[in-house]
Amino acid sequence: MRAVPETTIRPLDHLALTGADEAPALVLREGVLSYKDLRDRVARLAGWLRAQVPERRARVATWAAKGELTCLLPLAAARAGLVHVPINPLLKHAQVAHILADSGARLLMGTPARLATLEEGNVPTECRVVAENDVLLGAAEALGLGASDADPDDLAAILYTSGSTGKPKGVMLSHANMWLGAESVASYLGLQADDRALAVLPLSFDYGQNQLLSHWYAGASAVPLDYLTPRDVVKAIERHGVTTLAAVPPLWVQLAELEWPAETAGKLRRLTNSGGALTVDLVKRLRALFPQARLFAMYGLTEAFRSTFLDPALIDSHPTSMGKAIPHAEILVIGDDGQETADGEEGELVHCGPLVAQGYWQDAERTAERFKPAPQGSRYGGMAVWSGDRVRRDAEGLLYFVGRRDAMIKSAGNRISPQEIEEAALATGLVAEVVALGIPDPRLGQAVHLVVRAVPGTSGAEEELPRILMQELPNFMQPKVIHWKAAMPISPNGKIDRTALFAELVA
Repeated sequence: MRAVPETTIRPLDHLALTGADEAPALVLREGVLSYKDLRDRVARLAGWLRAQVPERRARVATWAAKGELTCLLPLAAARAGLVHVPINPLLKHAQVAHILADSGARLLMGTPARLATLEEGNVPTECRVVAENDVLLGAAEALGLGASDADPDDLAAILYTSGSTGKPKGVMLSHANMWLGAESVASYLGLQADDRALAVLPLSFDYGQNQLLSHWYAGASAVPLDYLTPRDVVKAIERHGVTTLAAVPPLWVQLAELEWPAETAGKLRRLTNSGGALTVDLVKRLRALFPQARLFAMYGLTEAFRSTFLDPALIDSHPTSMGKAIPHAEILVIGDDGQETADGEEGELVHCGPLVAQGYWQDAERTAERFKPAPQGSRYGGMAVWSGDRVRRDAEGLLYFVGRRDAMIKSAGNRISPQEIEEAALATGLVAEVVALGIPDPRLGQAVHLVVRAVPGTSGAEEELPRILMQELPNFMQPKVIHWKAAMPISPNGKIDRTALFAELVA
C-alpha cells in the first residue's frame, strides 16, 4: 500500500459508523434509514452473507434496481470478507452470464423479474441464485457481524466496465481504493452532514457508487432514484430537499432543456459532472439555471476512479478544463518520448497514487497494457494507470482533454480529433448532442460521419449546420455524412453509446 500522509484508511464497511445515530443515511421508497438503522442492517446482511458464502474473498453479485439491497451490499460484503460484483440492472442475460462466469461469482442476488430472464447455462453451476426479497427477509433474522478489520489492500469489489471496447473487463478495487475515493470526493466537494445526494447514476458505476460512499463518509444522506424521465429528477429534488446532483452529460443536456421552478433549482448546492466533457454552451445554461450551485467539472476512469476536478470558481473562465488532480491523485502528462511534457504540449494522462486499482480480474495481458510502472519522477511510484487519453496542461497547471488515442479519426492521412468536430457543431447552437465517428471508407481510409440531435424547436438546422461547418472547419475535417436523430442511444452507464452508433452506421 502506498503511503498516504495524514490519512487514516479504514475497511470500507466502517463508512456505516460515521453518522449520528438518528441522522438520515438512506431515503428509500419504504422509508428513511437512520445511521443507527444502517449500522444494524449492514451488520445483519453481512451475517447472512457469511452464513451463505463462508469462503473468504468469494465473489457475490447483485443484479437489481436501486434499493436497500444494492445500496447496502458494498458495505455488507466488505464486512463479511467477500468481494461485491454489482451488475448494471440494464444489462441483458448474455452480459450477465459473462460477468458471472468471469468473476466466478458464488451467489447472485436480484429482482425476480430480472432473474426470470436468465437462460439455461447463464448461471455457473457453483453460483446460487437468491431473489432480492428472500435476501432481505433472511438478513432480518440473521445475527449481525461486528465491524471488520480487513487489510486496506484486500479486494472489496470488482466493477465491470461497460464493454465499449469488447467484453466487459472487471476492475479490481481494494478497501483503500474505495475509502480514499470517498474521502477525497467528500473533501473537495465540501460535503456536510446536512447534505443529501440524489443518486441517479447506476450503482454498478464507480461514479454512481461514490454518490453513496462520499456522502456516508461525511455523515450525510442519499436518495437512490431509478428515474423514467428527466422530470422525475426535478420532482425528487423538490420532494427530498436534495443538495447534491451528480450526472453525466446526456442527462445534463436533458435537464437543461426543462423548466425549473426557481425554488427547486435553489435547493441544489453543488452539481458534479463526469463521464464526458461539458460543452461551453451547456456550462452557460447550467450556470444560468443554478446560479447558486457550485458546478464541478471532473474527469475519471474506472481504473483509477477519479483523476481531476476543476475548482468551481474557474468554471466560467475555463469552462473546457478538466482542472487539476483530486486529493490522493498525482496526474502526469507524458509525451511519446516517456518524459513529462512542456506547458501546452499534448501527451498521455498518467494517473499515479493510491487510487490506482489493482488491475483487471484474471486478465494479466490487458492489465499489463494499462497498468505500468509510474513514470520517473513520480512522487508515489509503484504502478500507474496509463489512460490512453491525450491531454495538455497550460501554464496555470490546468488540464484540457484532447481526445482518446484509439478514437482519433484517420482520414486521407490526417489525424482528426472527434472532439474538435463535435465542439464546432455544438458551437453553432443548432444541435443539442453530437458524435463524430470515423467510418471505413475505401478512398479515405476513414470518412467523418456526424450523428446529431437538433436543439428542440429549431428549424432549418439540416441546411444551416453543413454551411456553418464548411466555414469553421478545414476541408479534411468536413463530415462526409450528417445523420439526424430524434434521440441518441444511451449506454448502461448513461453515456451516449458511441459503439452502438458505429455498429449502426457500418451495418
